[in-house]
Amino acid sequence: MTQDEAKKAAAAAALKYVVSGDVIGVGTGSTVNFFIDALAASKRDVAGAVSSSNTSSERLKQHGIAVLDANSAGTLSLYVDGADEADAHLRLIKGGGGALTREKIVAACSRRFVCIVDDSKCVALLGRFPLPVEVIPMARSYVARELVKTGGTPMFREGFTTDNGNVILDLHGLSIADPVKLETELNQIAGVVCVGLFARRPADILLVGGPDGVREVKK
Repeated sequence: MTQDEAKKAAAAAALKYVVSGDVIGVGTGSTVNFFIDALAASKRDVAGAVSSSNTSSERLKQHGIAVLDANSAGTLSLYVDGADEADAHLRLIKGGGGALTREKIVAACSRRFVCIVDDSKCVALLGRFPLPVEVIPMARSYVARELVKTGGTPMFREGFTTDNGNVILDLHGLSIADPVKLETELNQIAGVVCVGLFARRPADILLVGGPDGVREVKK
């Protein structure tokens, strides 16, 4: 099974959690693109979707799925998104595509968070994938100096601006033994908008596509 086939399998497996008539949350990334395509092909009659990025919103609209504002949608029954890394406790690193802040908002608005990944994303210890930190532009240098204190190496994501108009520092070289603690500490740095650690609110269900099909992991 190729990586794309594993992603497609995990994305298709998430359809069983979609309830017709509900508004659902939809994340960002290549695996989520497979989910959006599968959702449209399944003809499940969702009332609409709250999207975490402009890119996903456009894909949903192309399939005729209404994109709704999070403020008017209220609490969502389901949020489906991918991850750059996932550990055995369903804690995640997200934000490789730069949509971490909106992803975290939609996850917070949802009763159930189903994370869809291929098996290459599963790790024993988070941090191999650089940790994205969204930062207000004027604070970039200050935040970078503070991030050095974690023992990692912050690198400015050149030529990239988030949908919120901010910049991203990718923190390299971490081995994150306590993701909740690190997420809390980084969130306190002035100028940090959001950290790509999803540990305080991890996934509820992890669907992992691999050579033997899709493995379901629950908290």
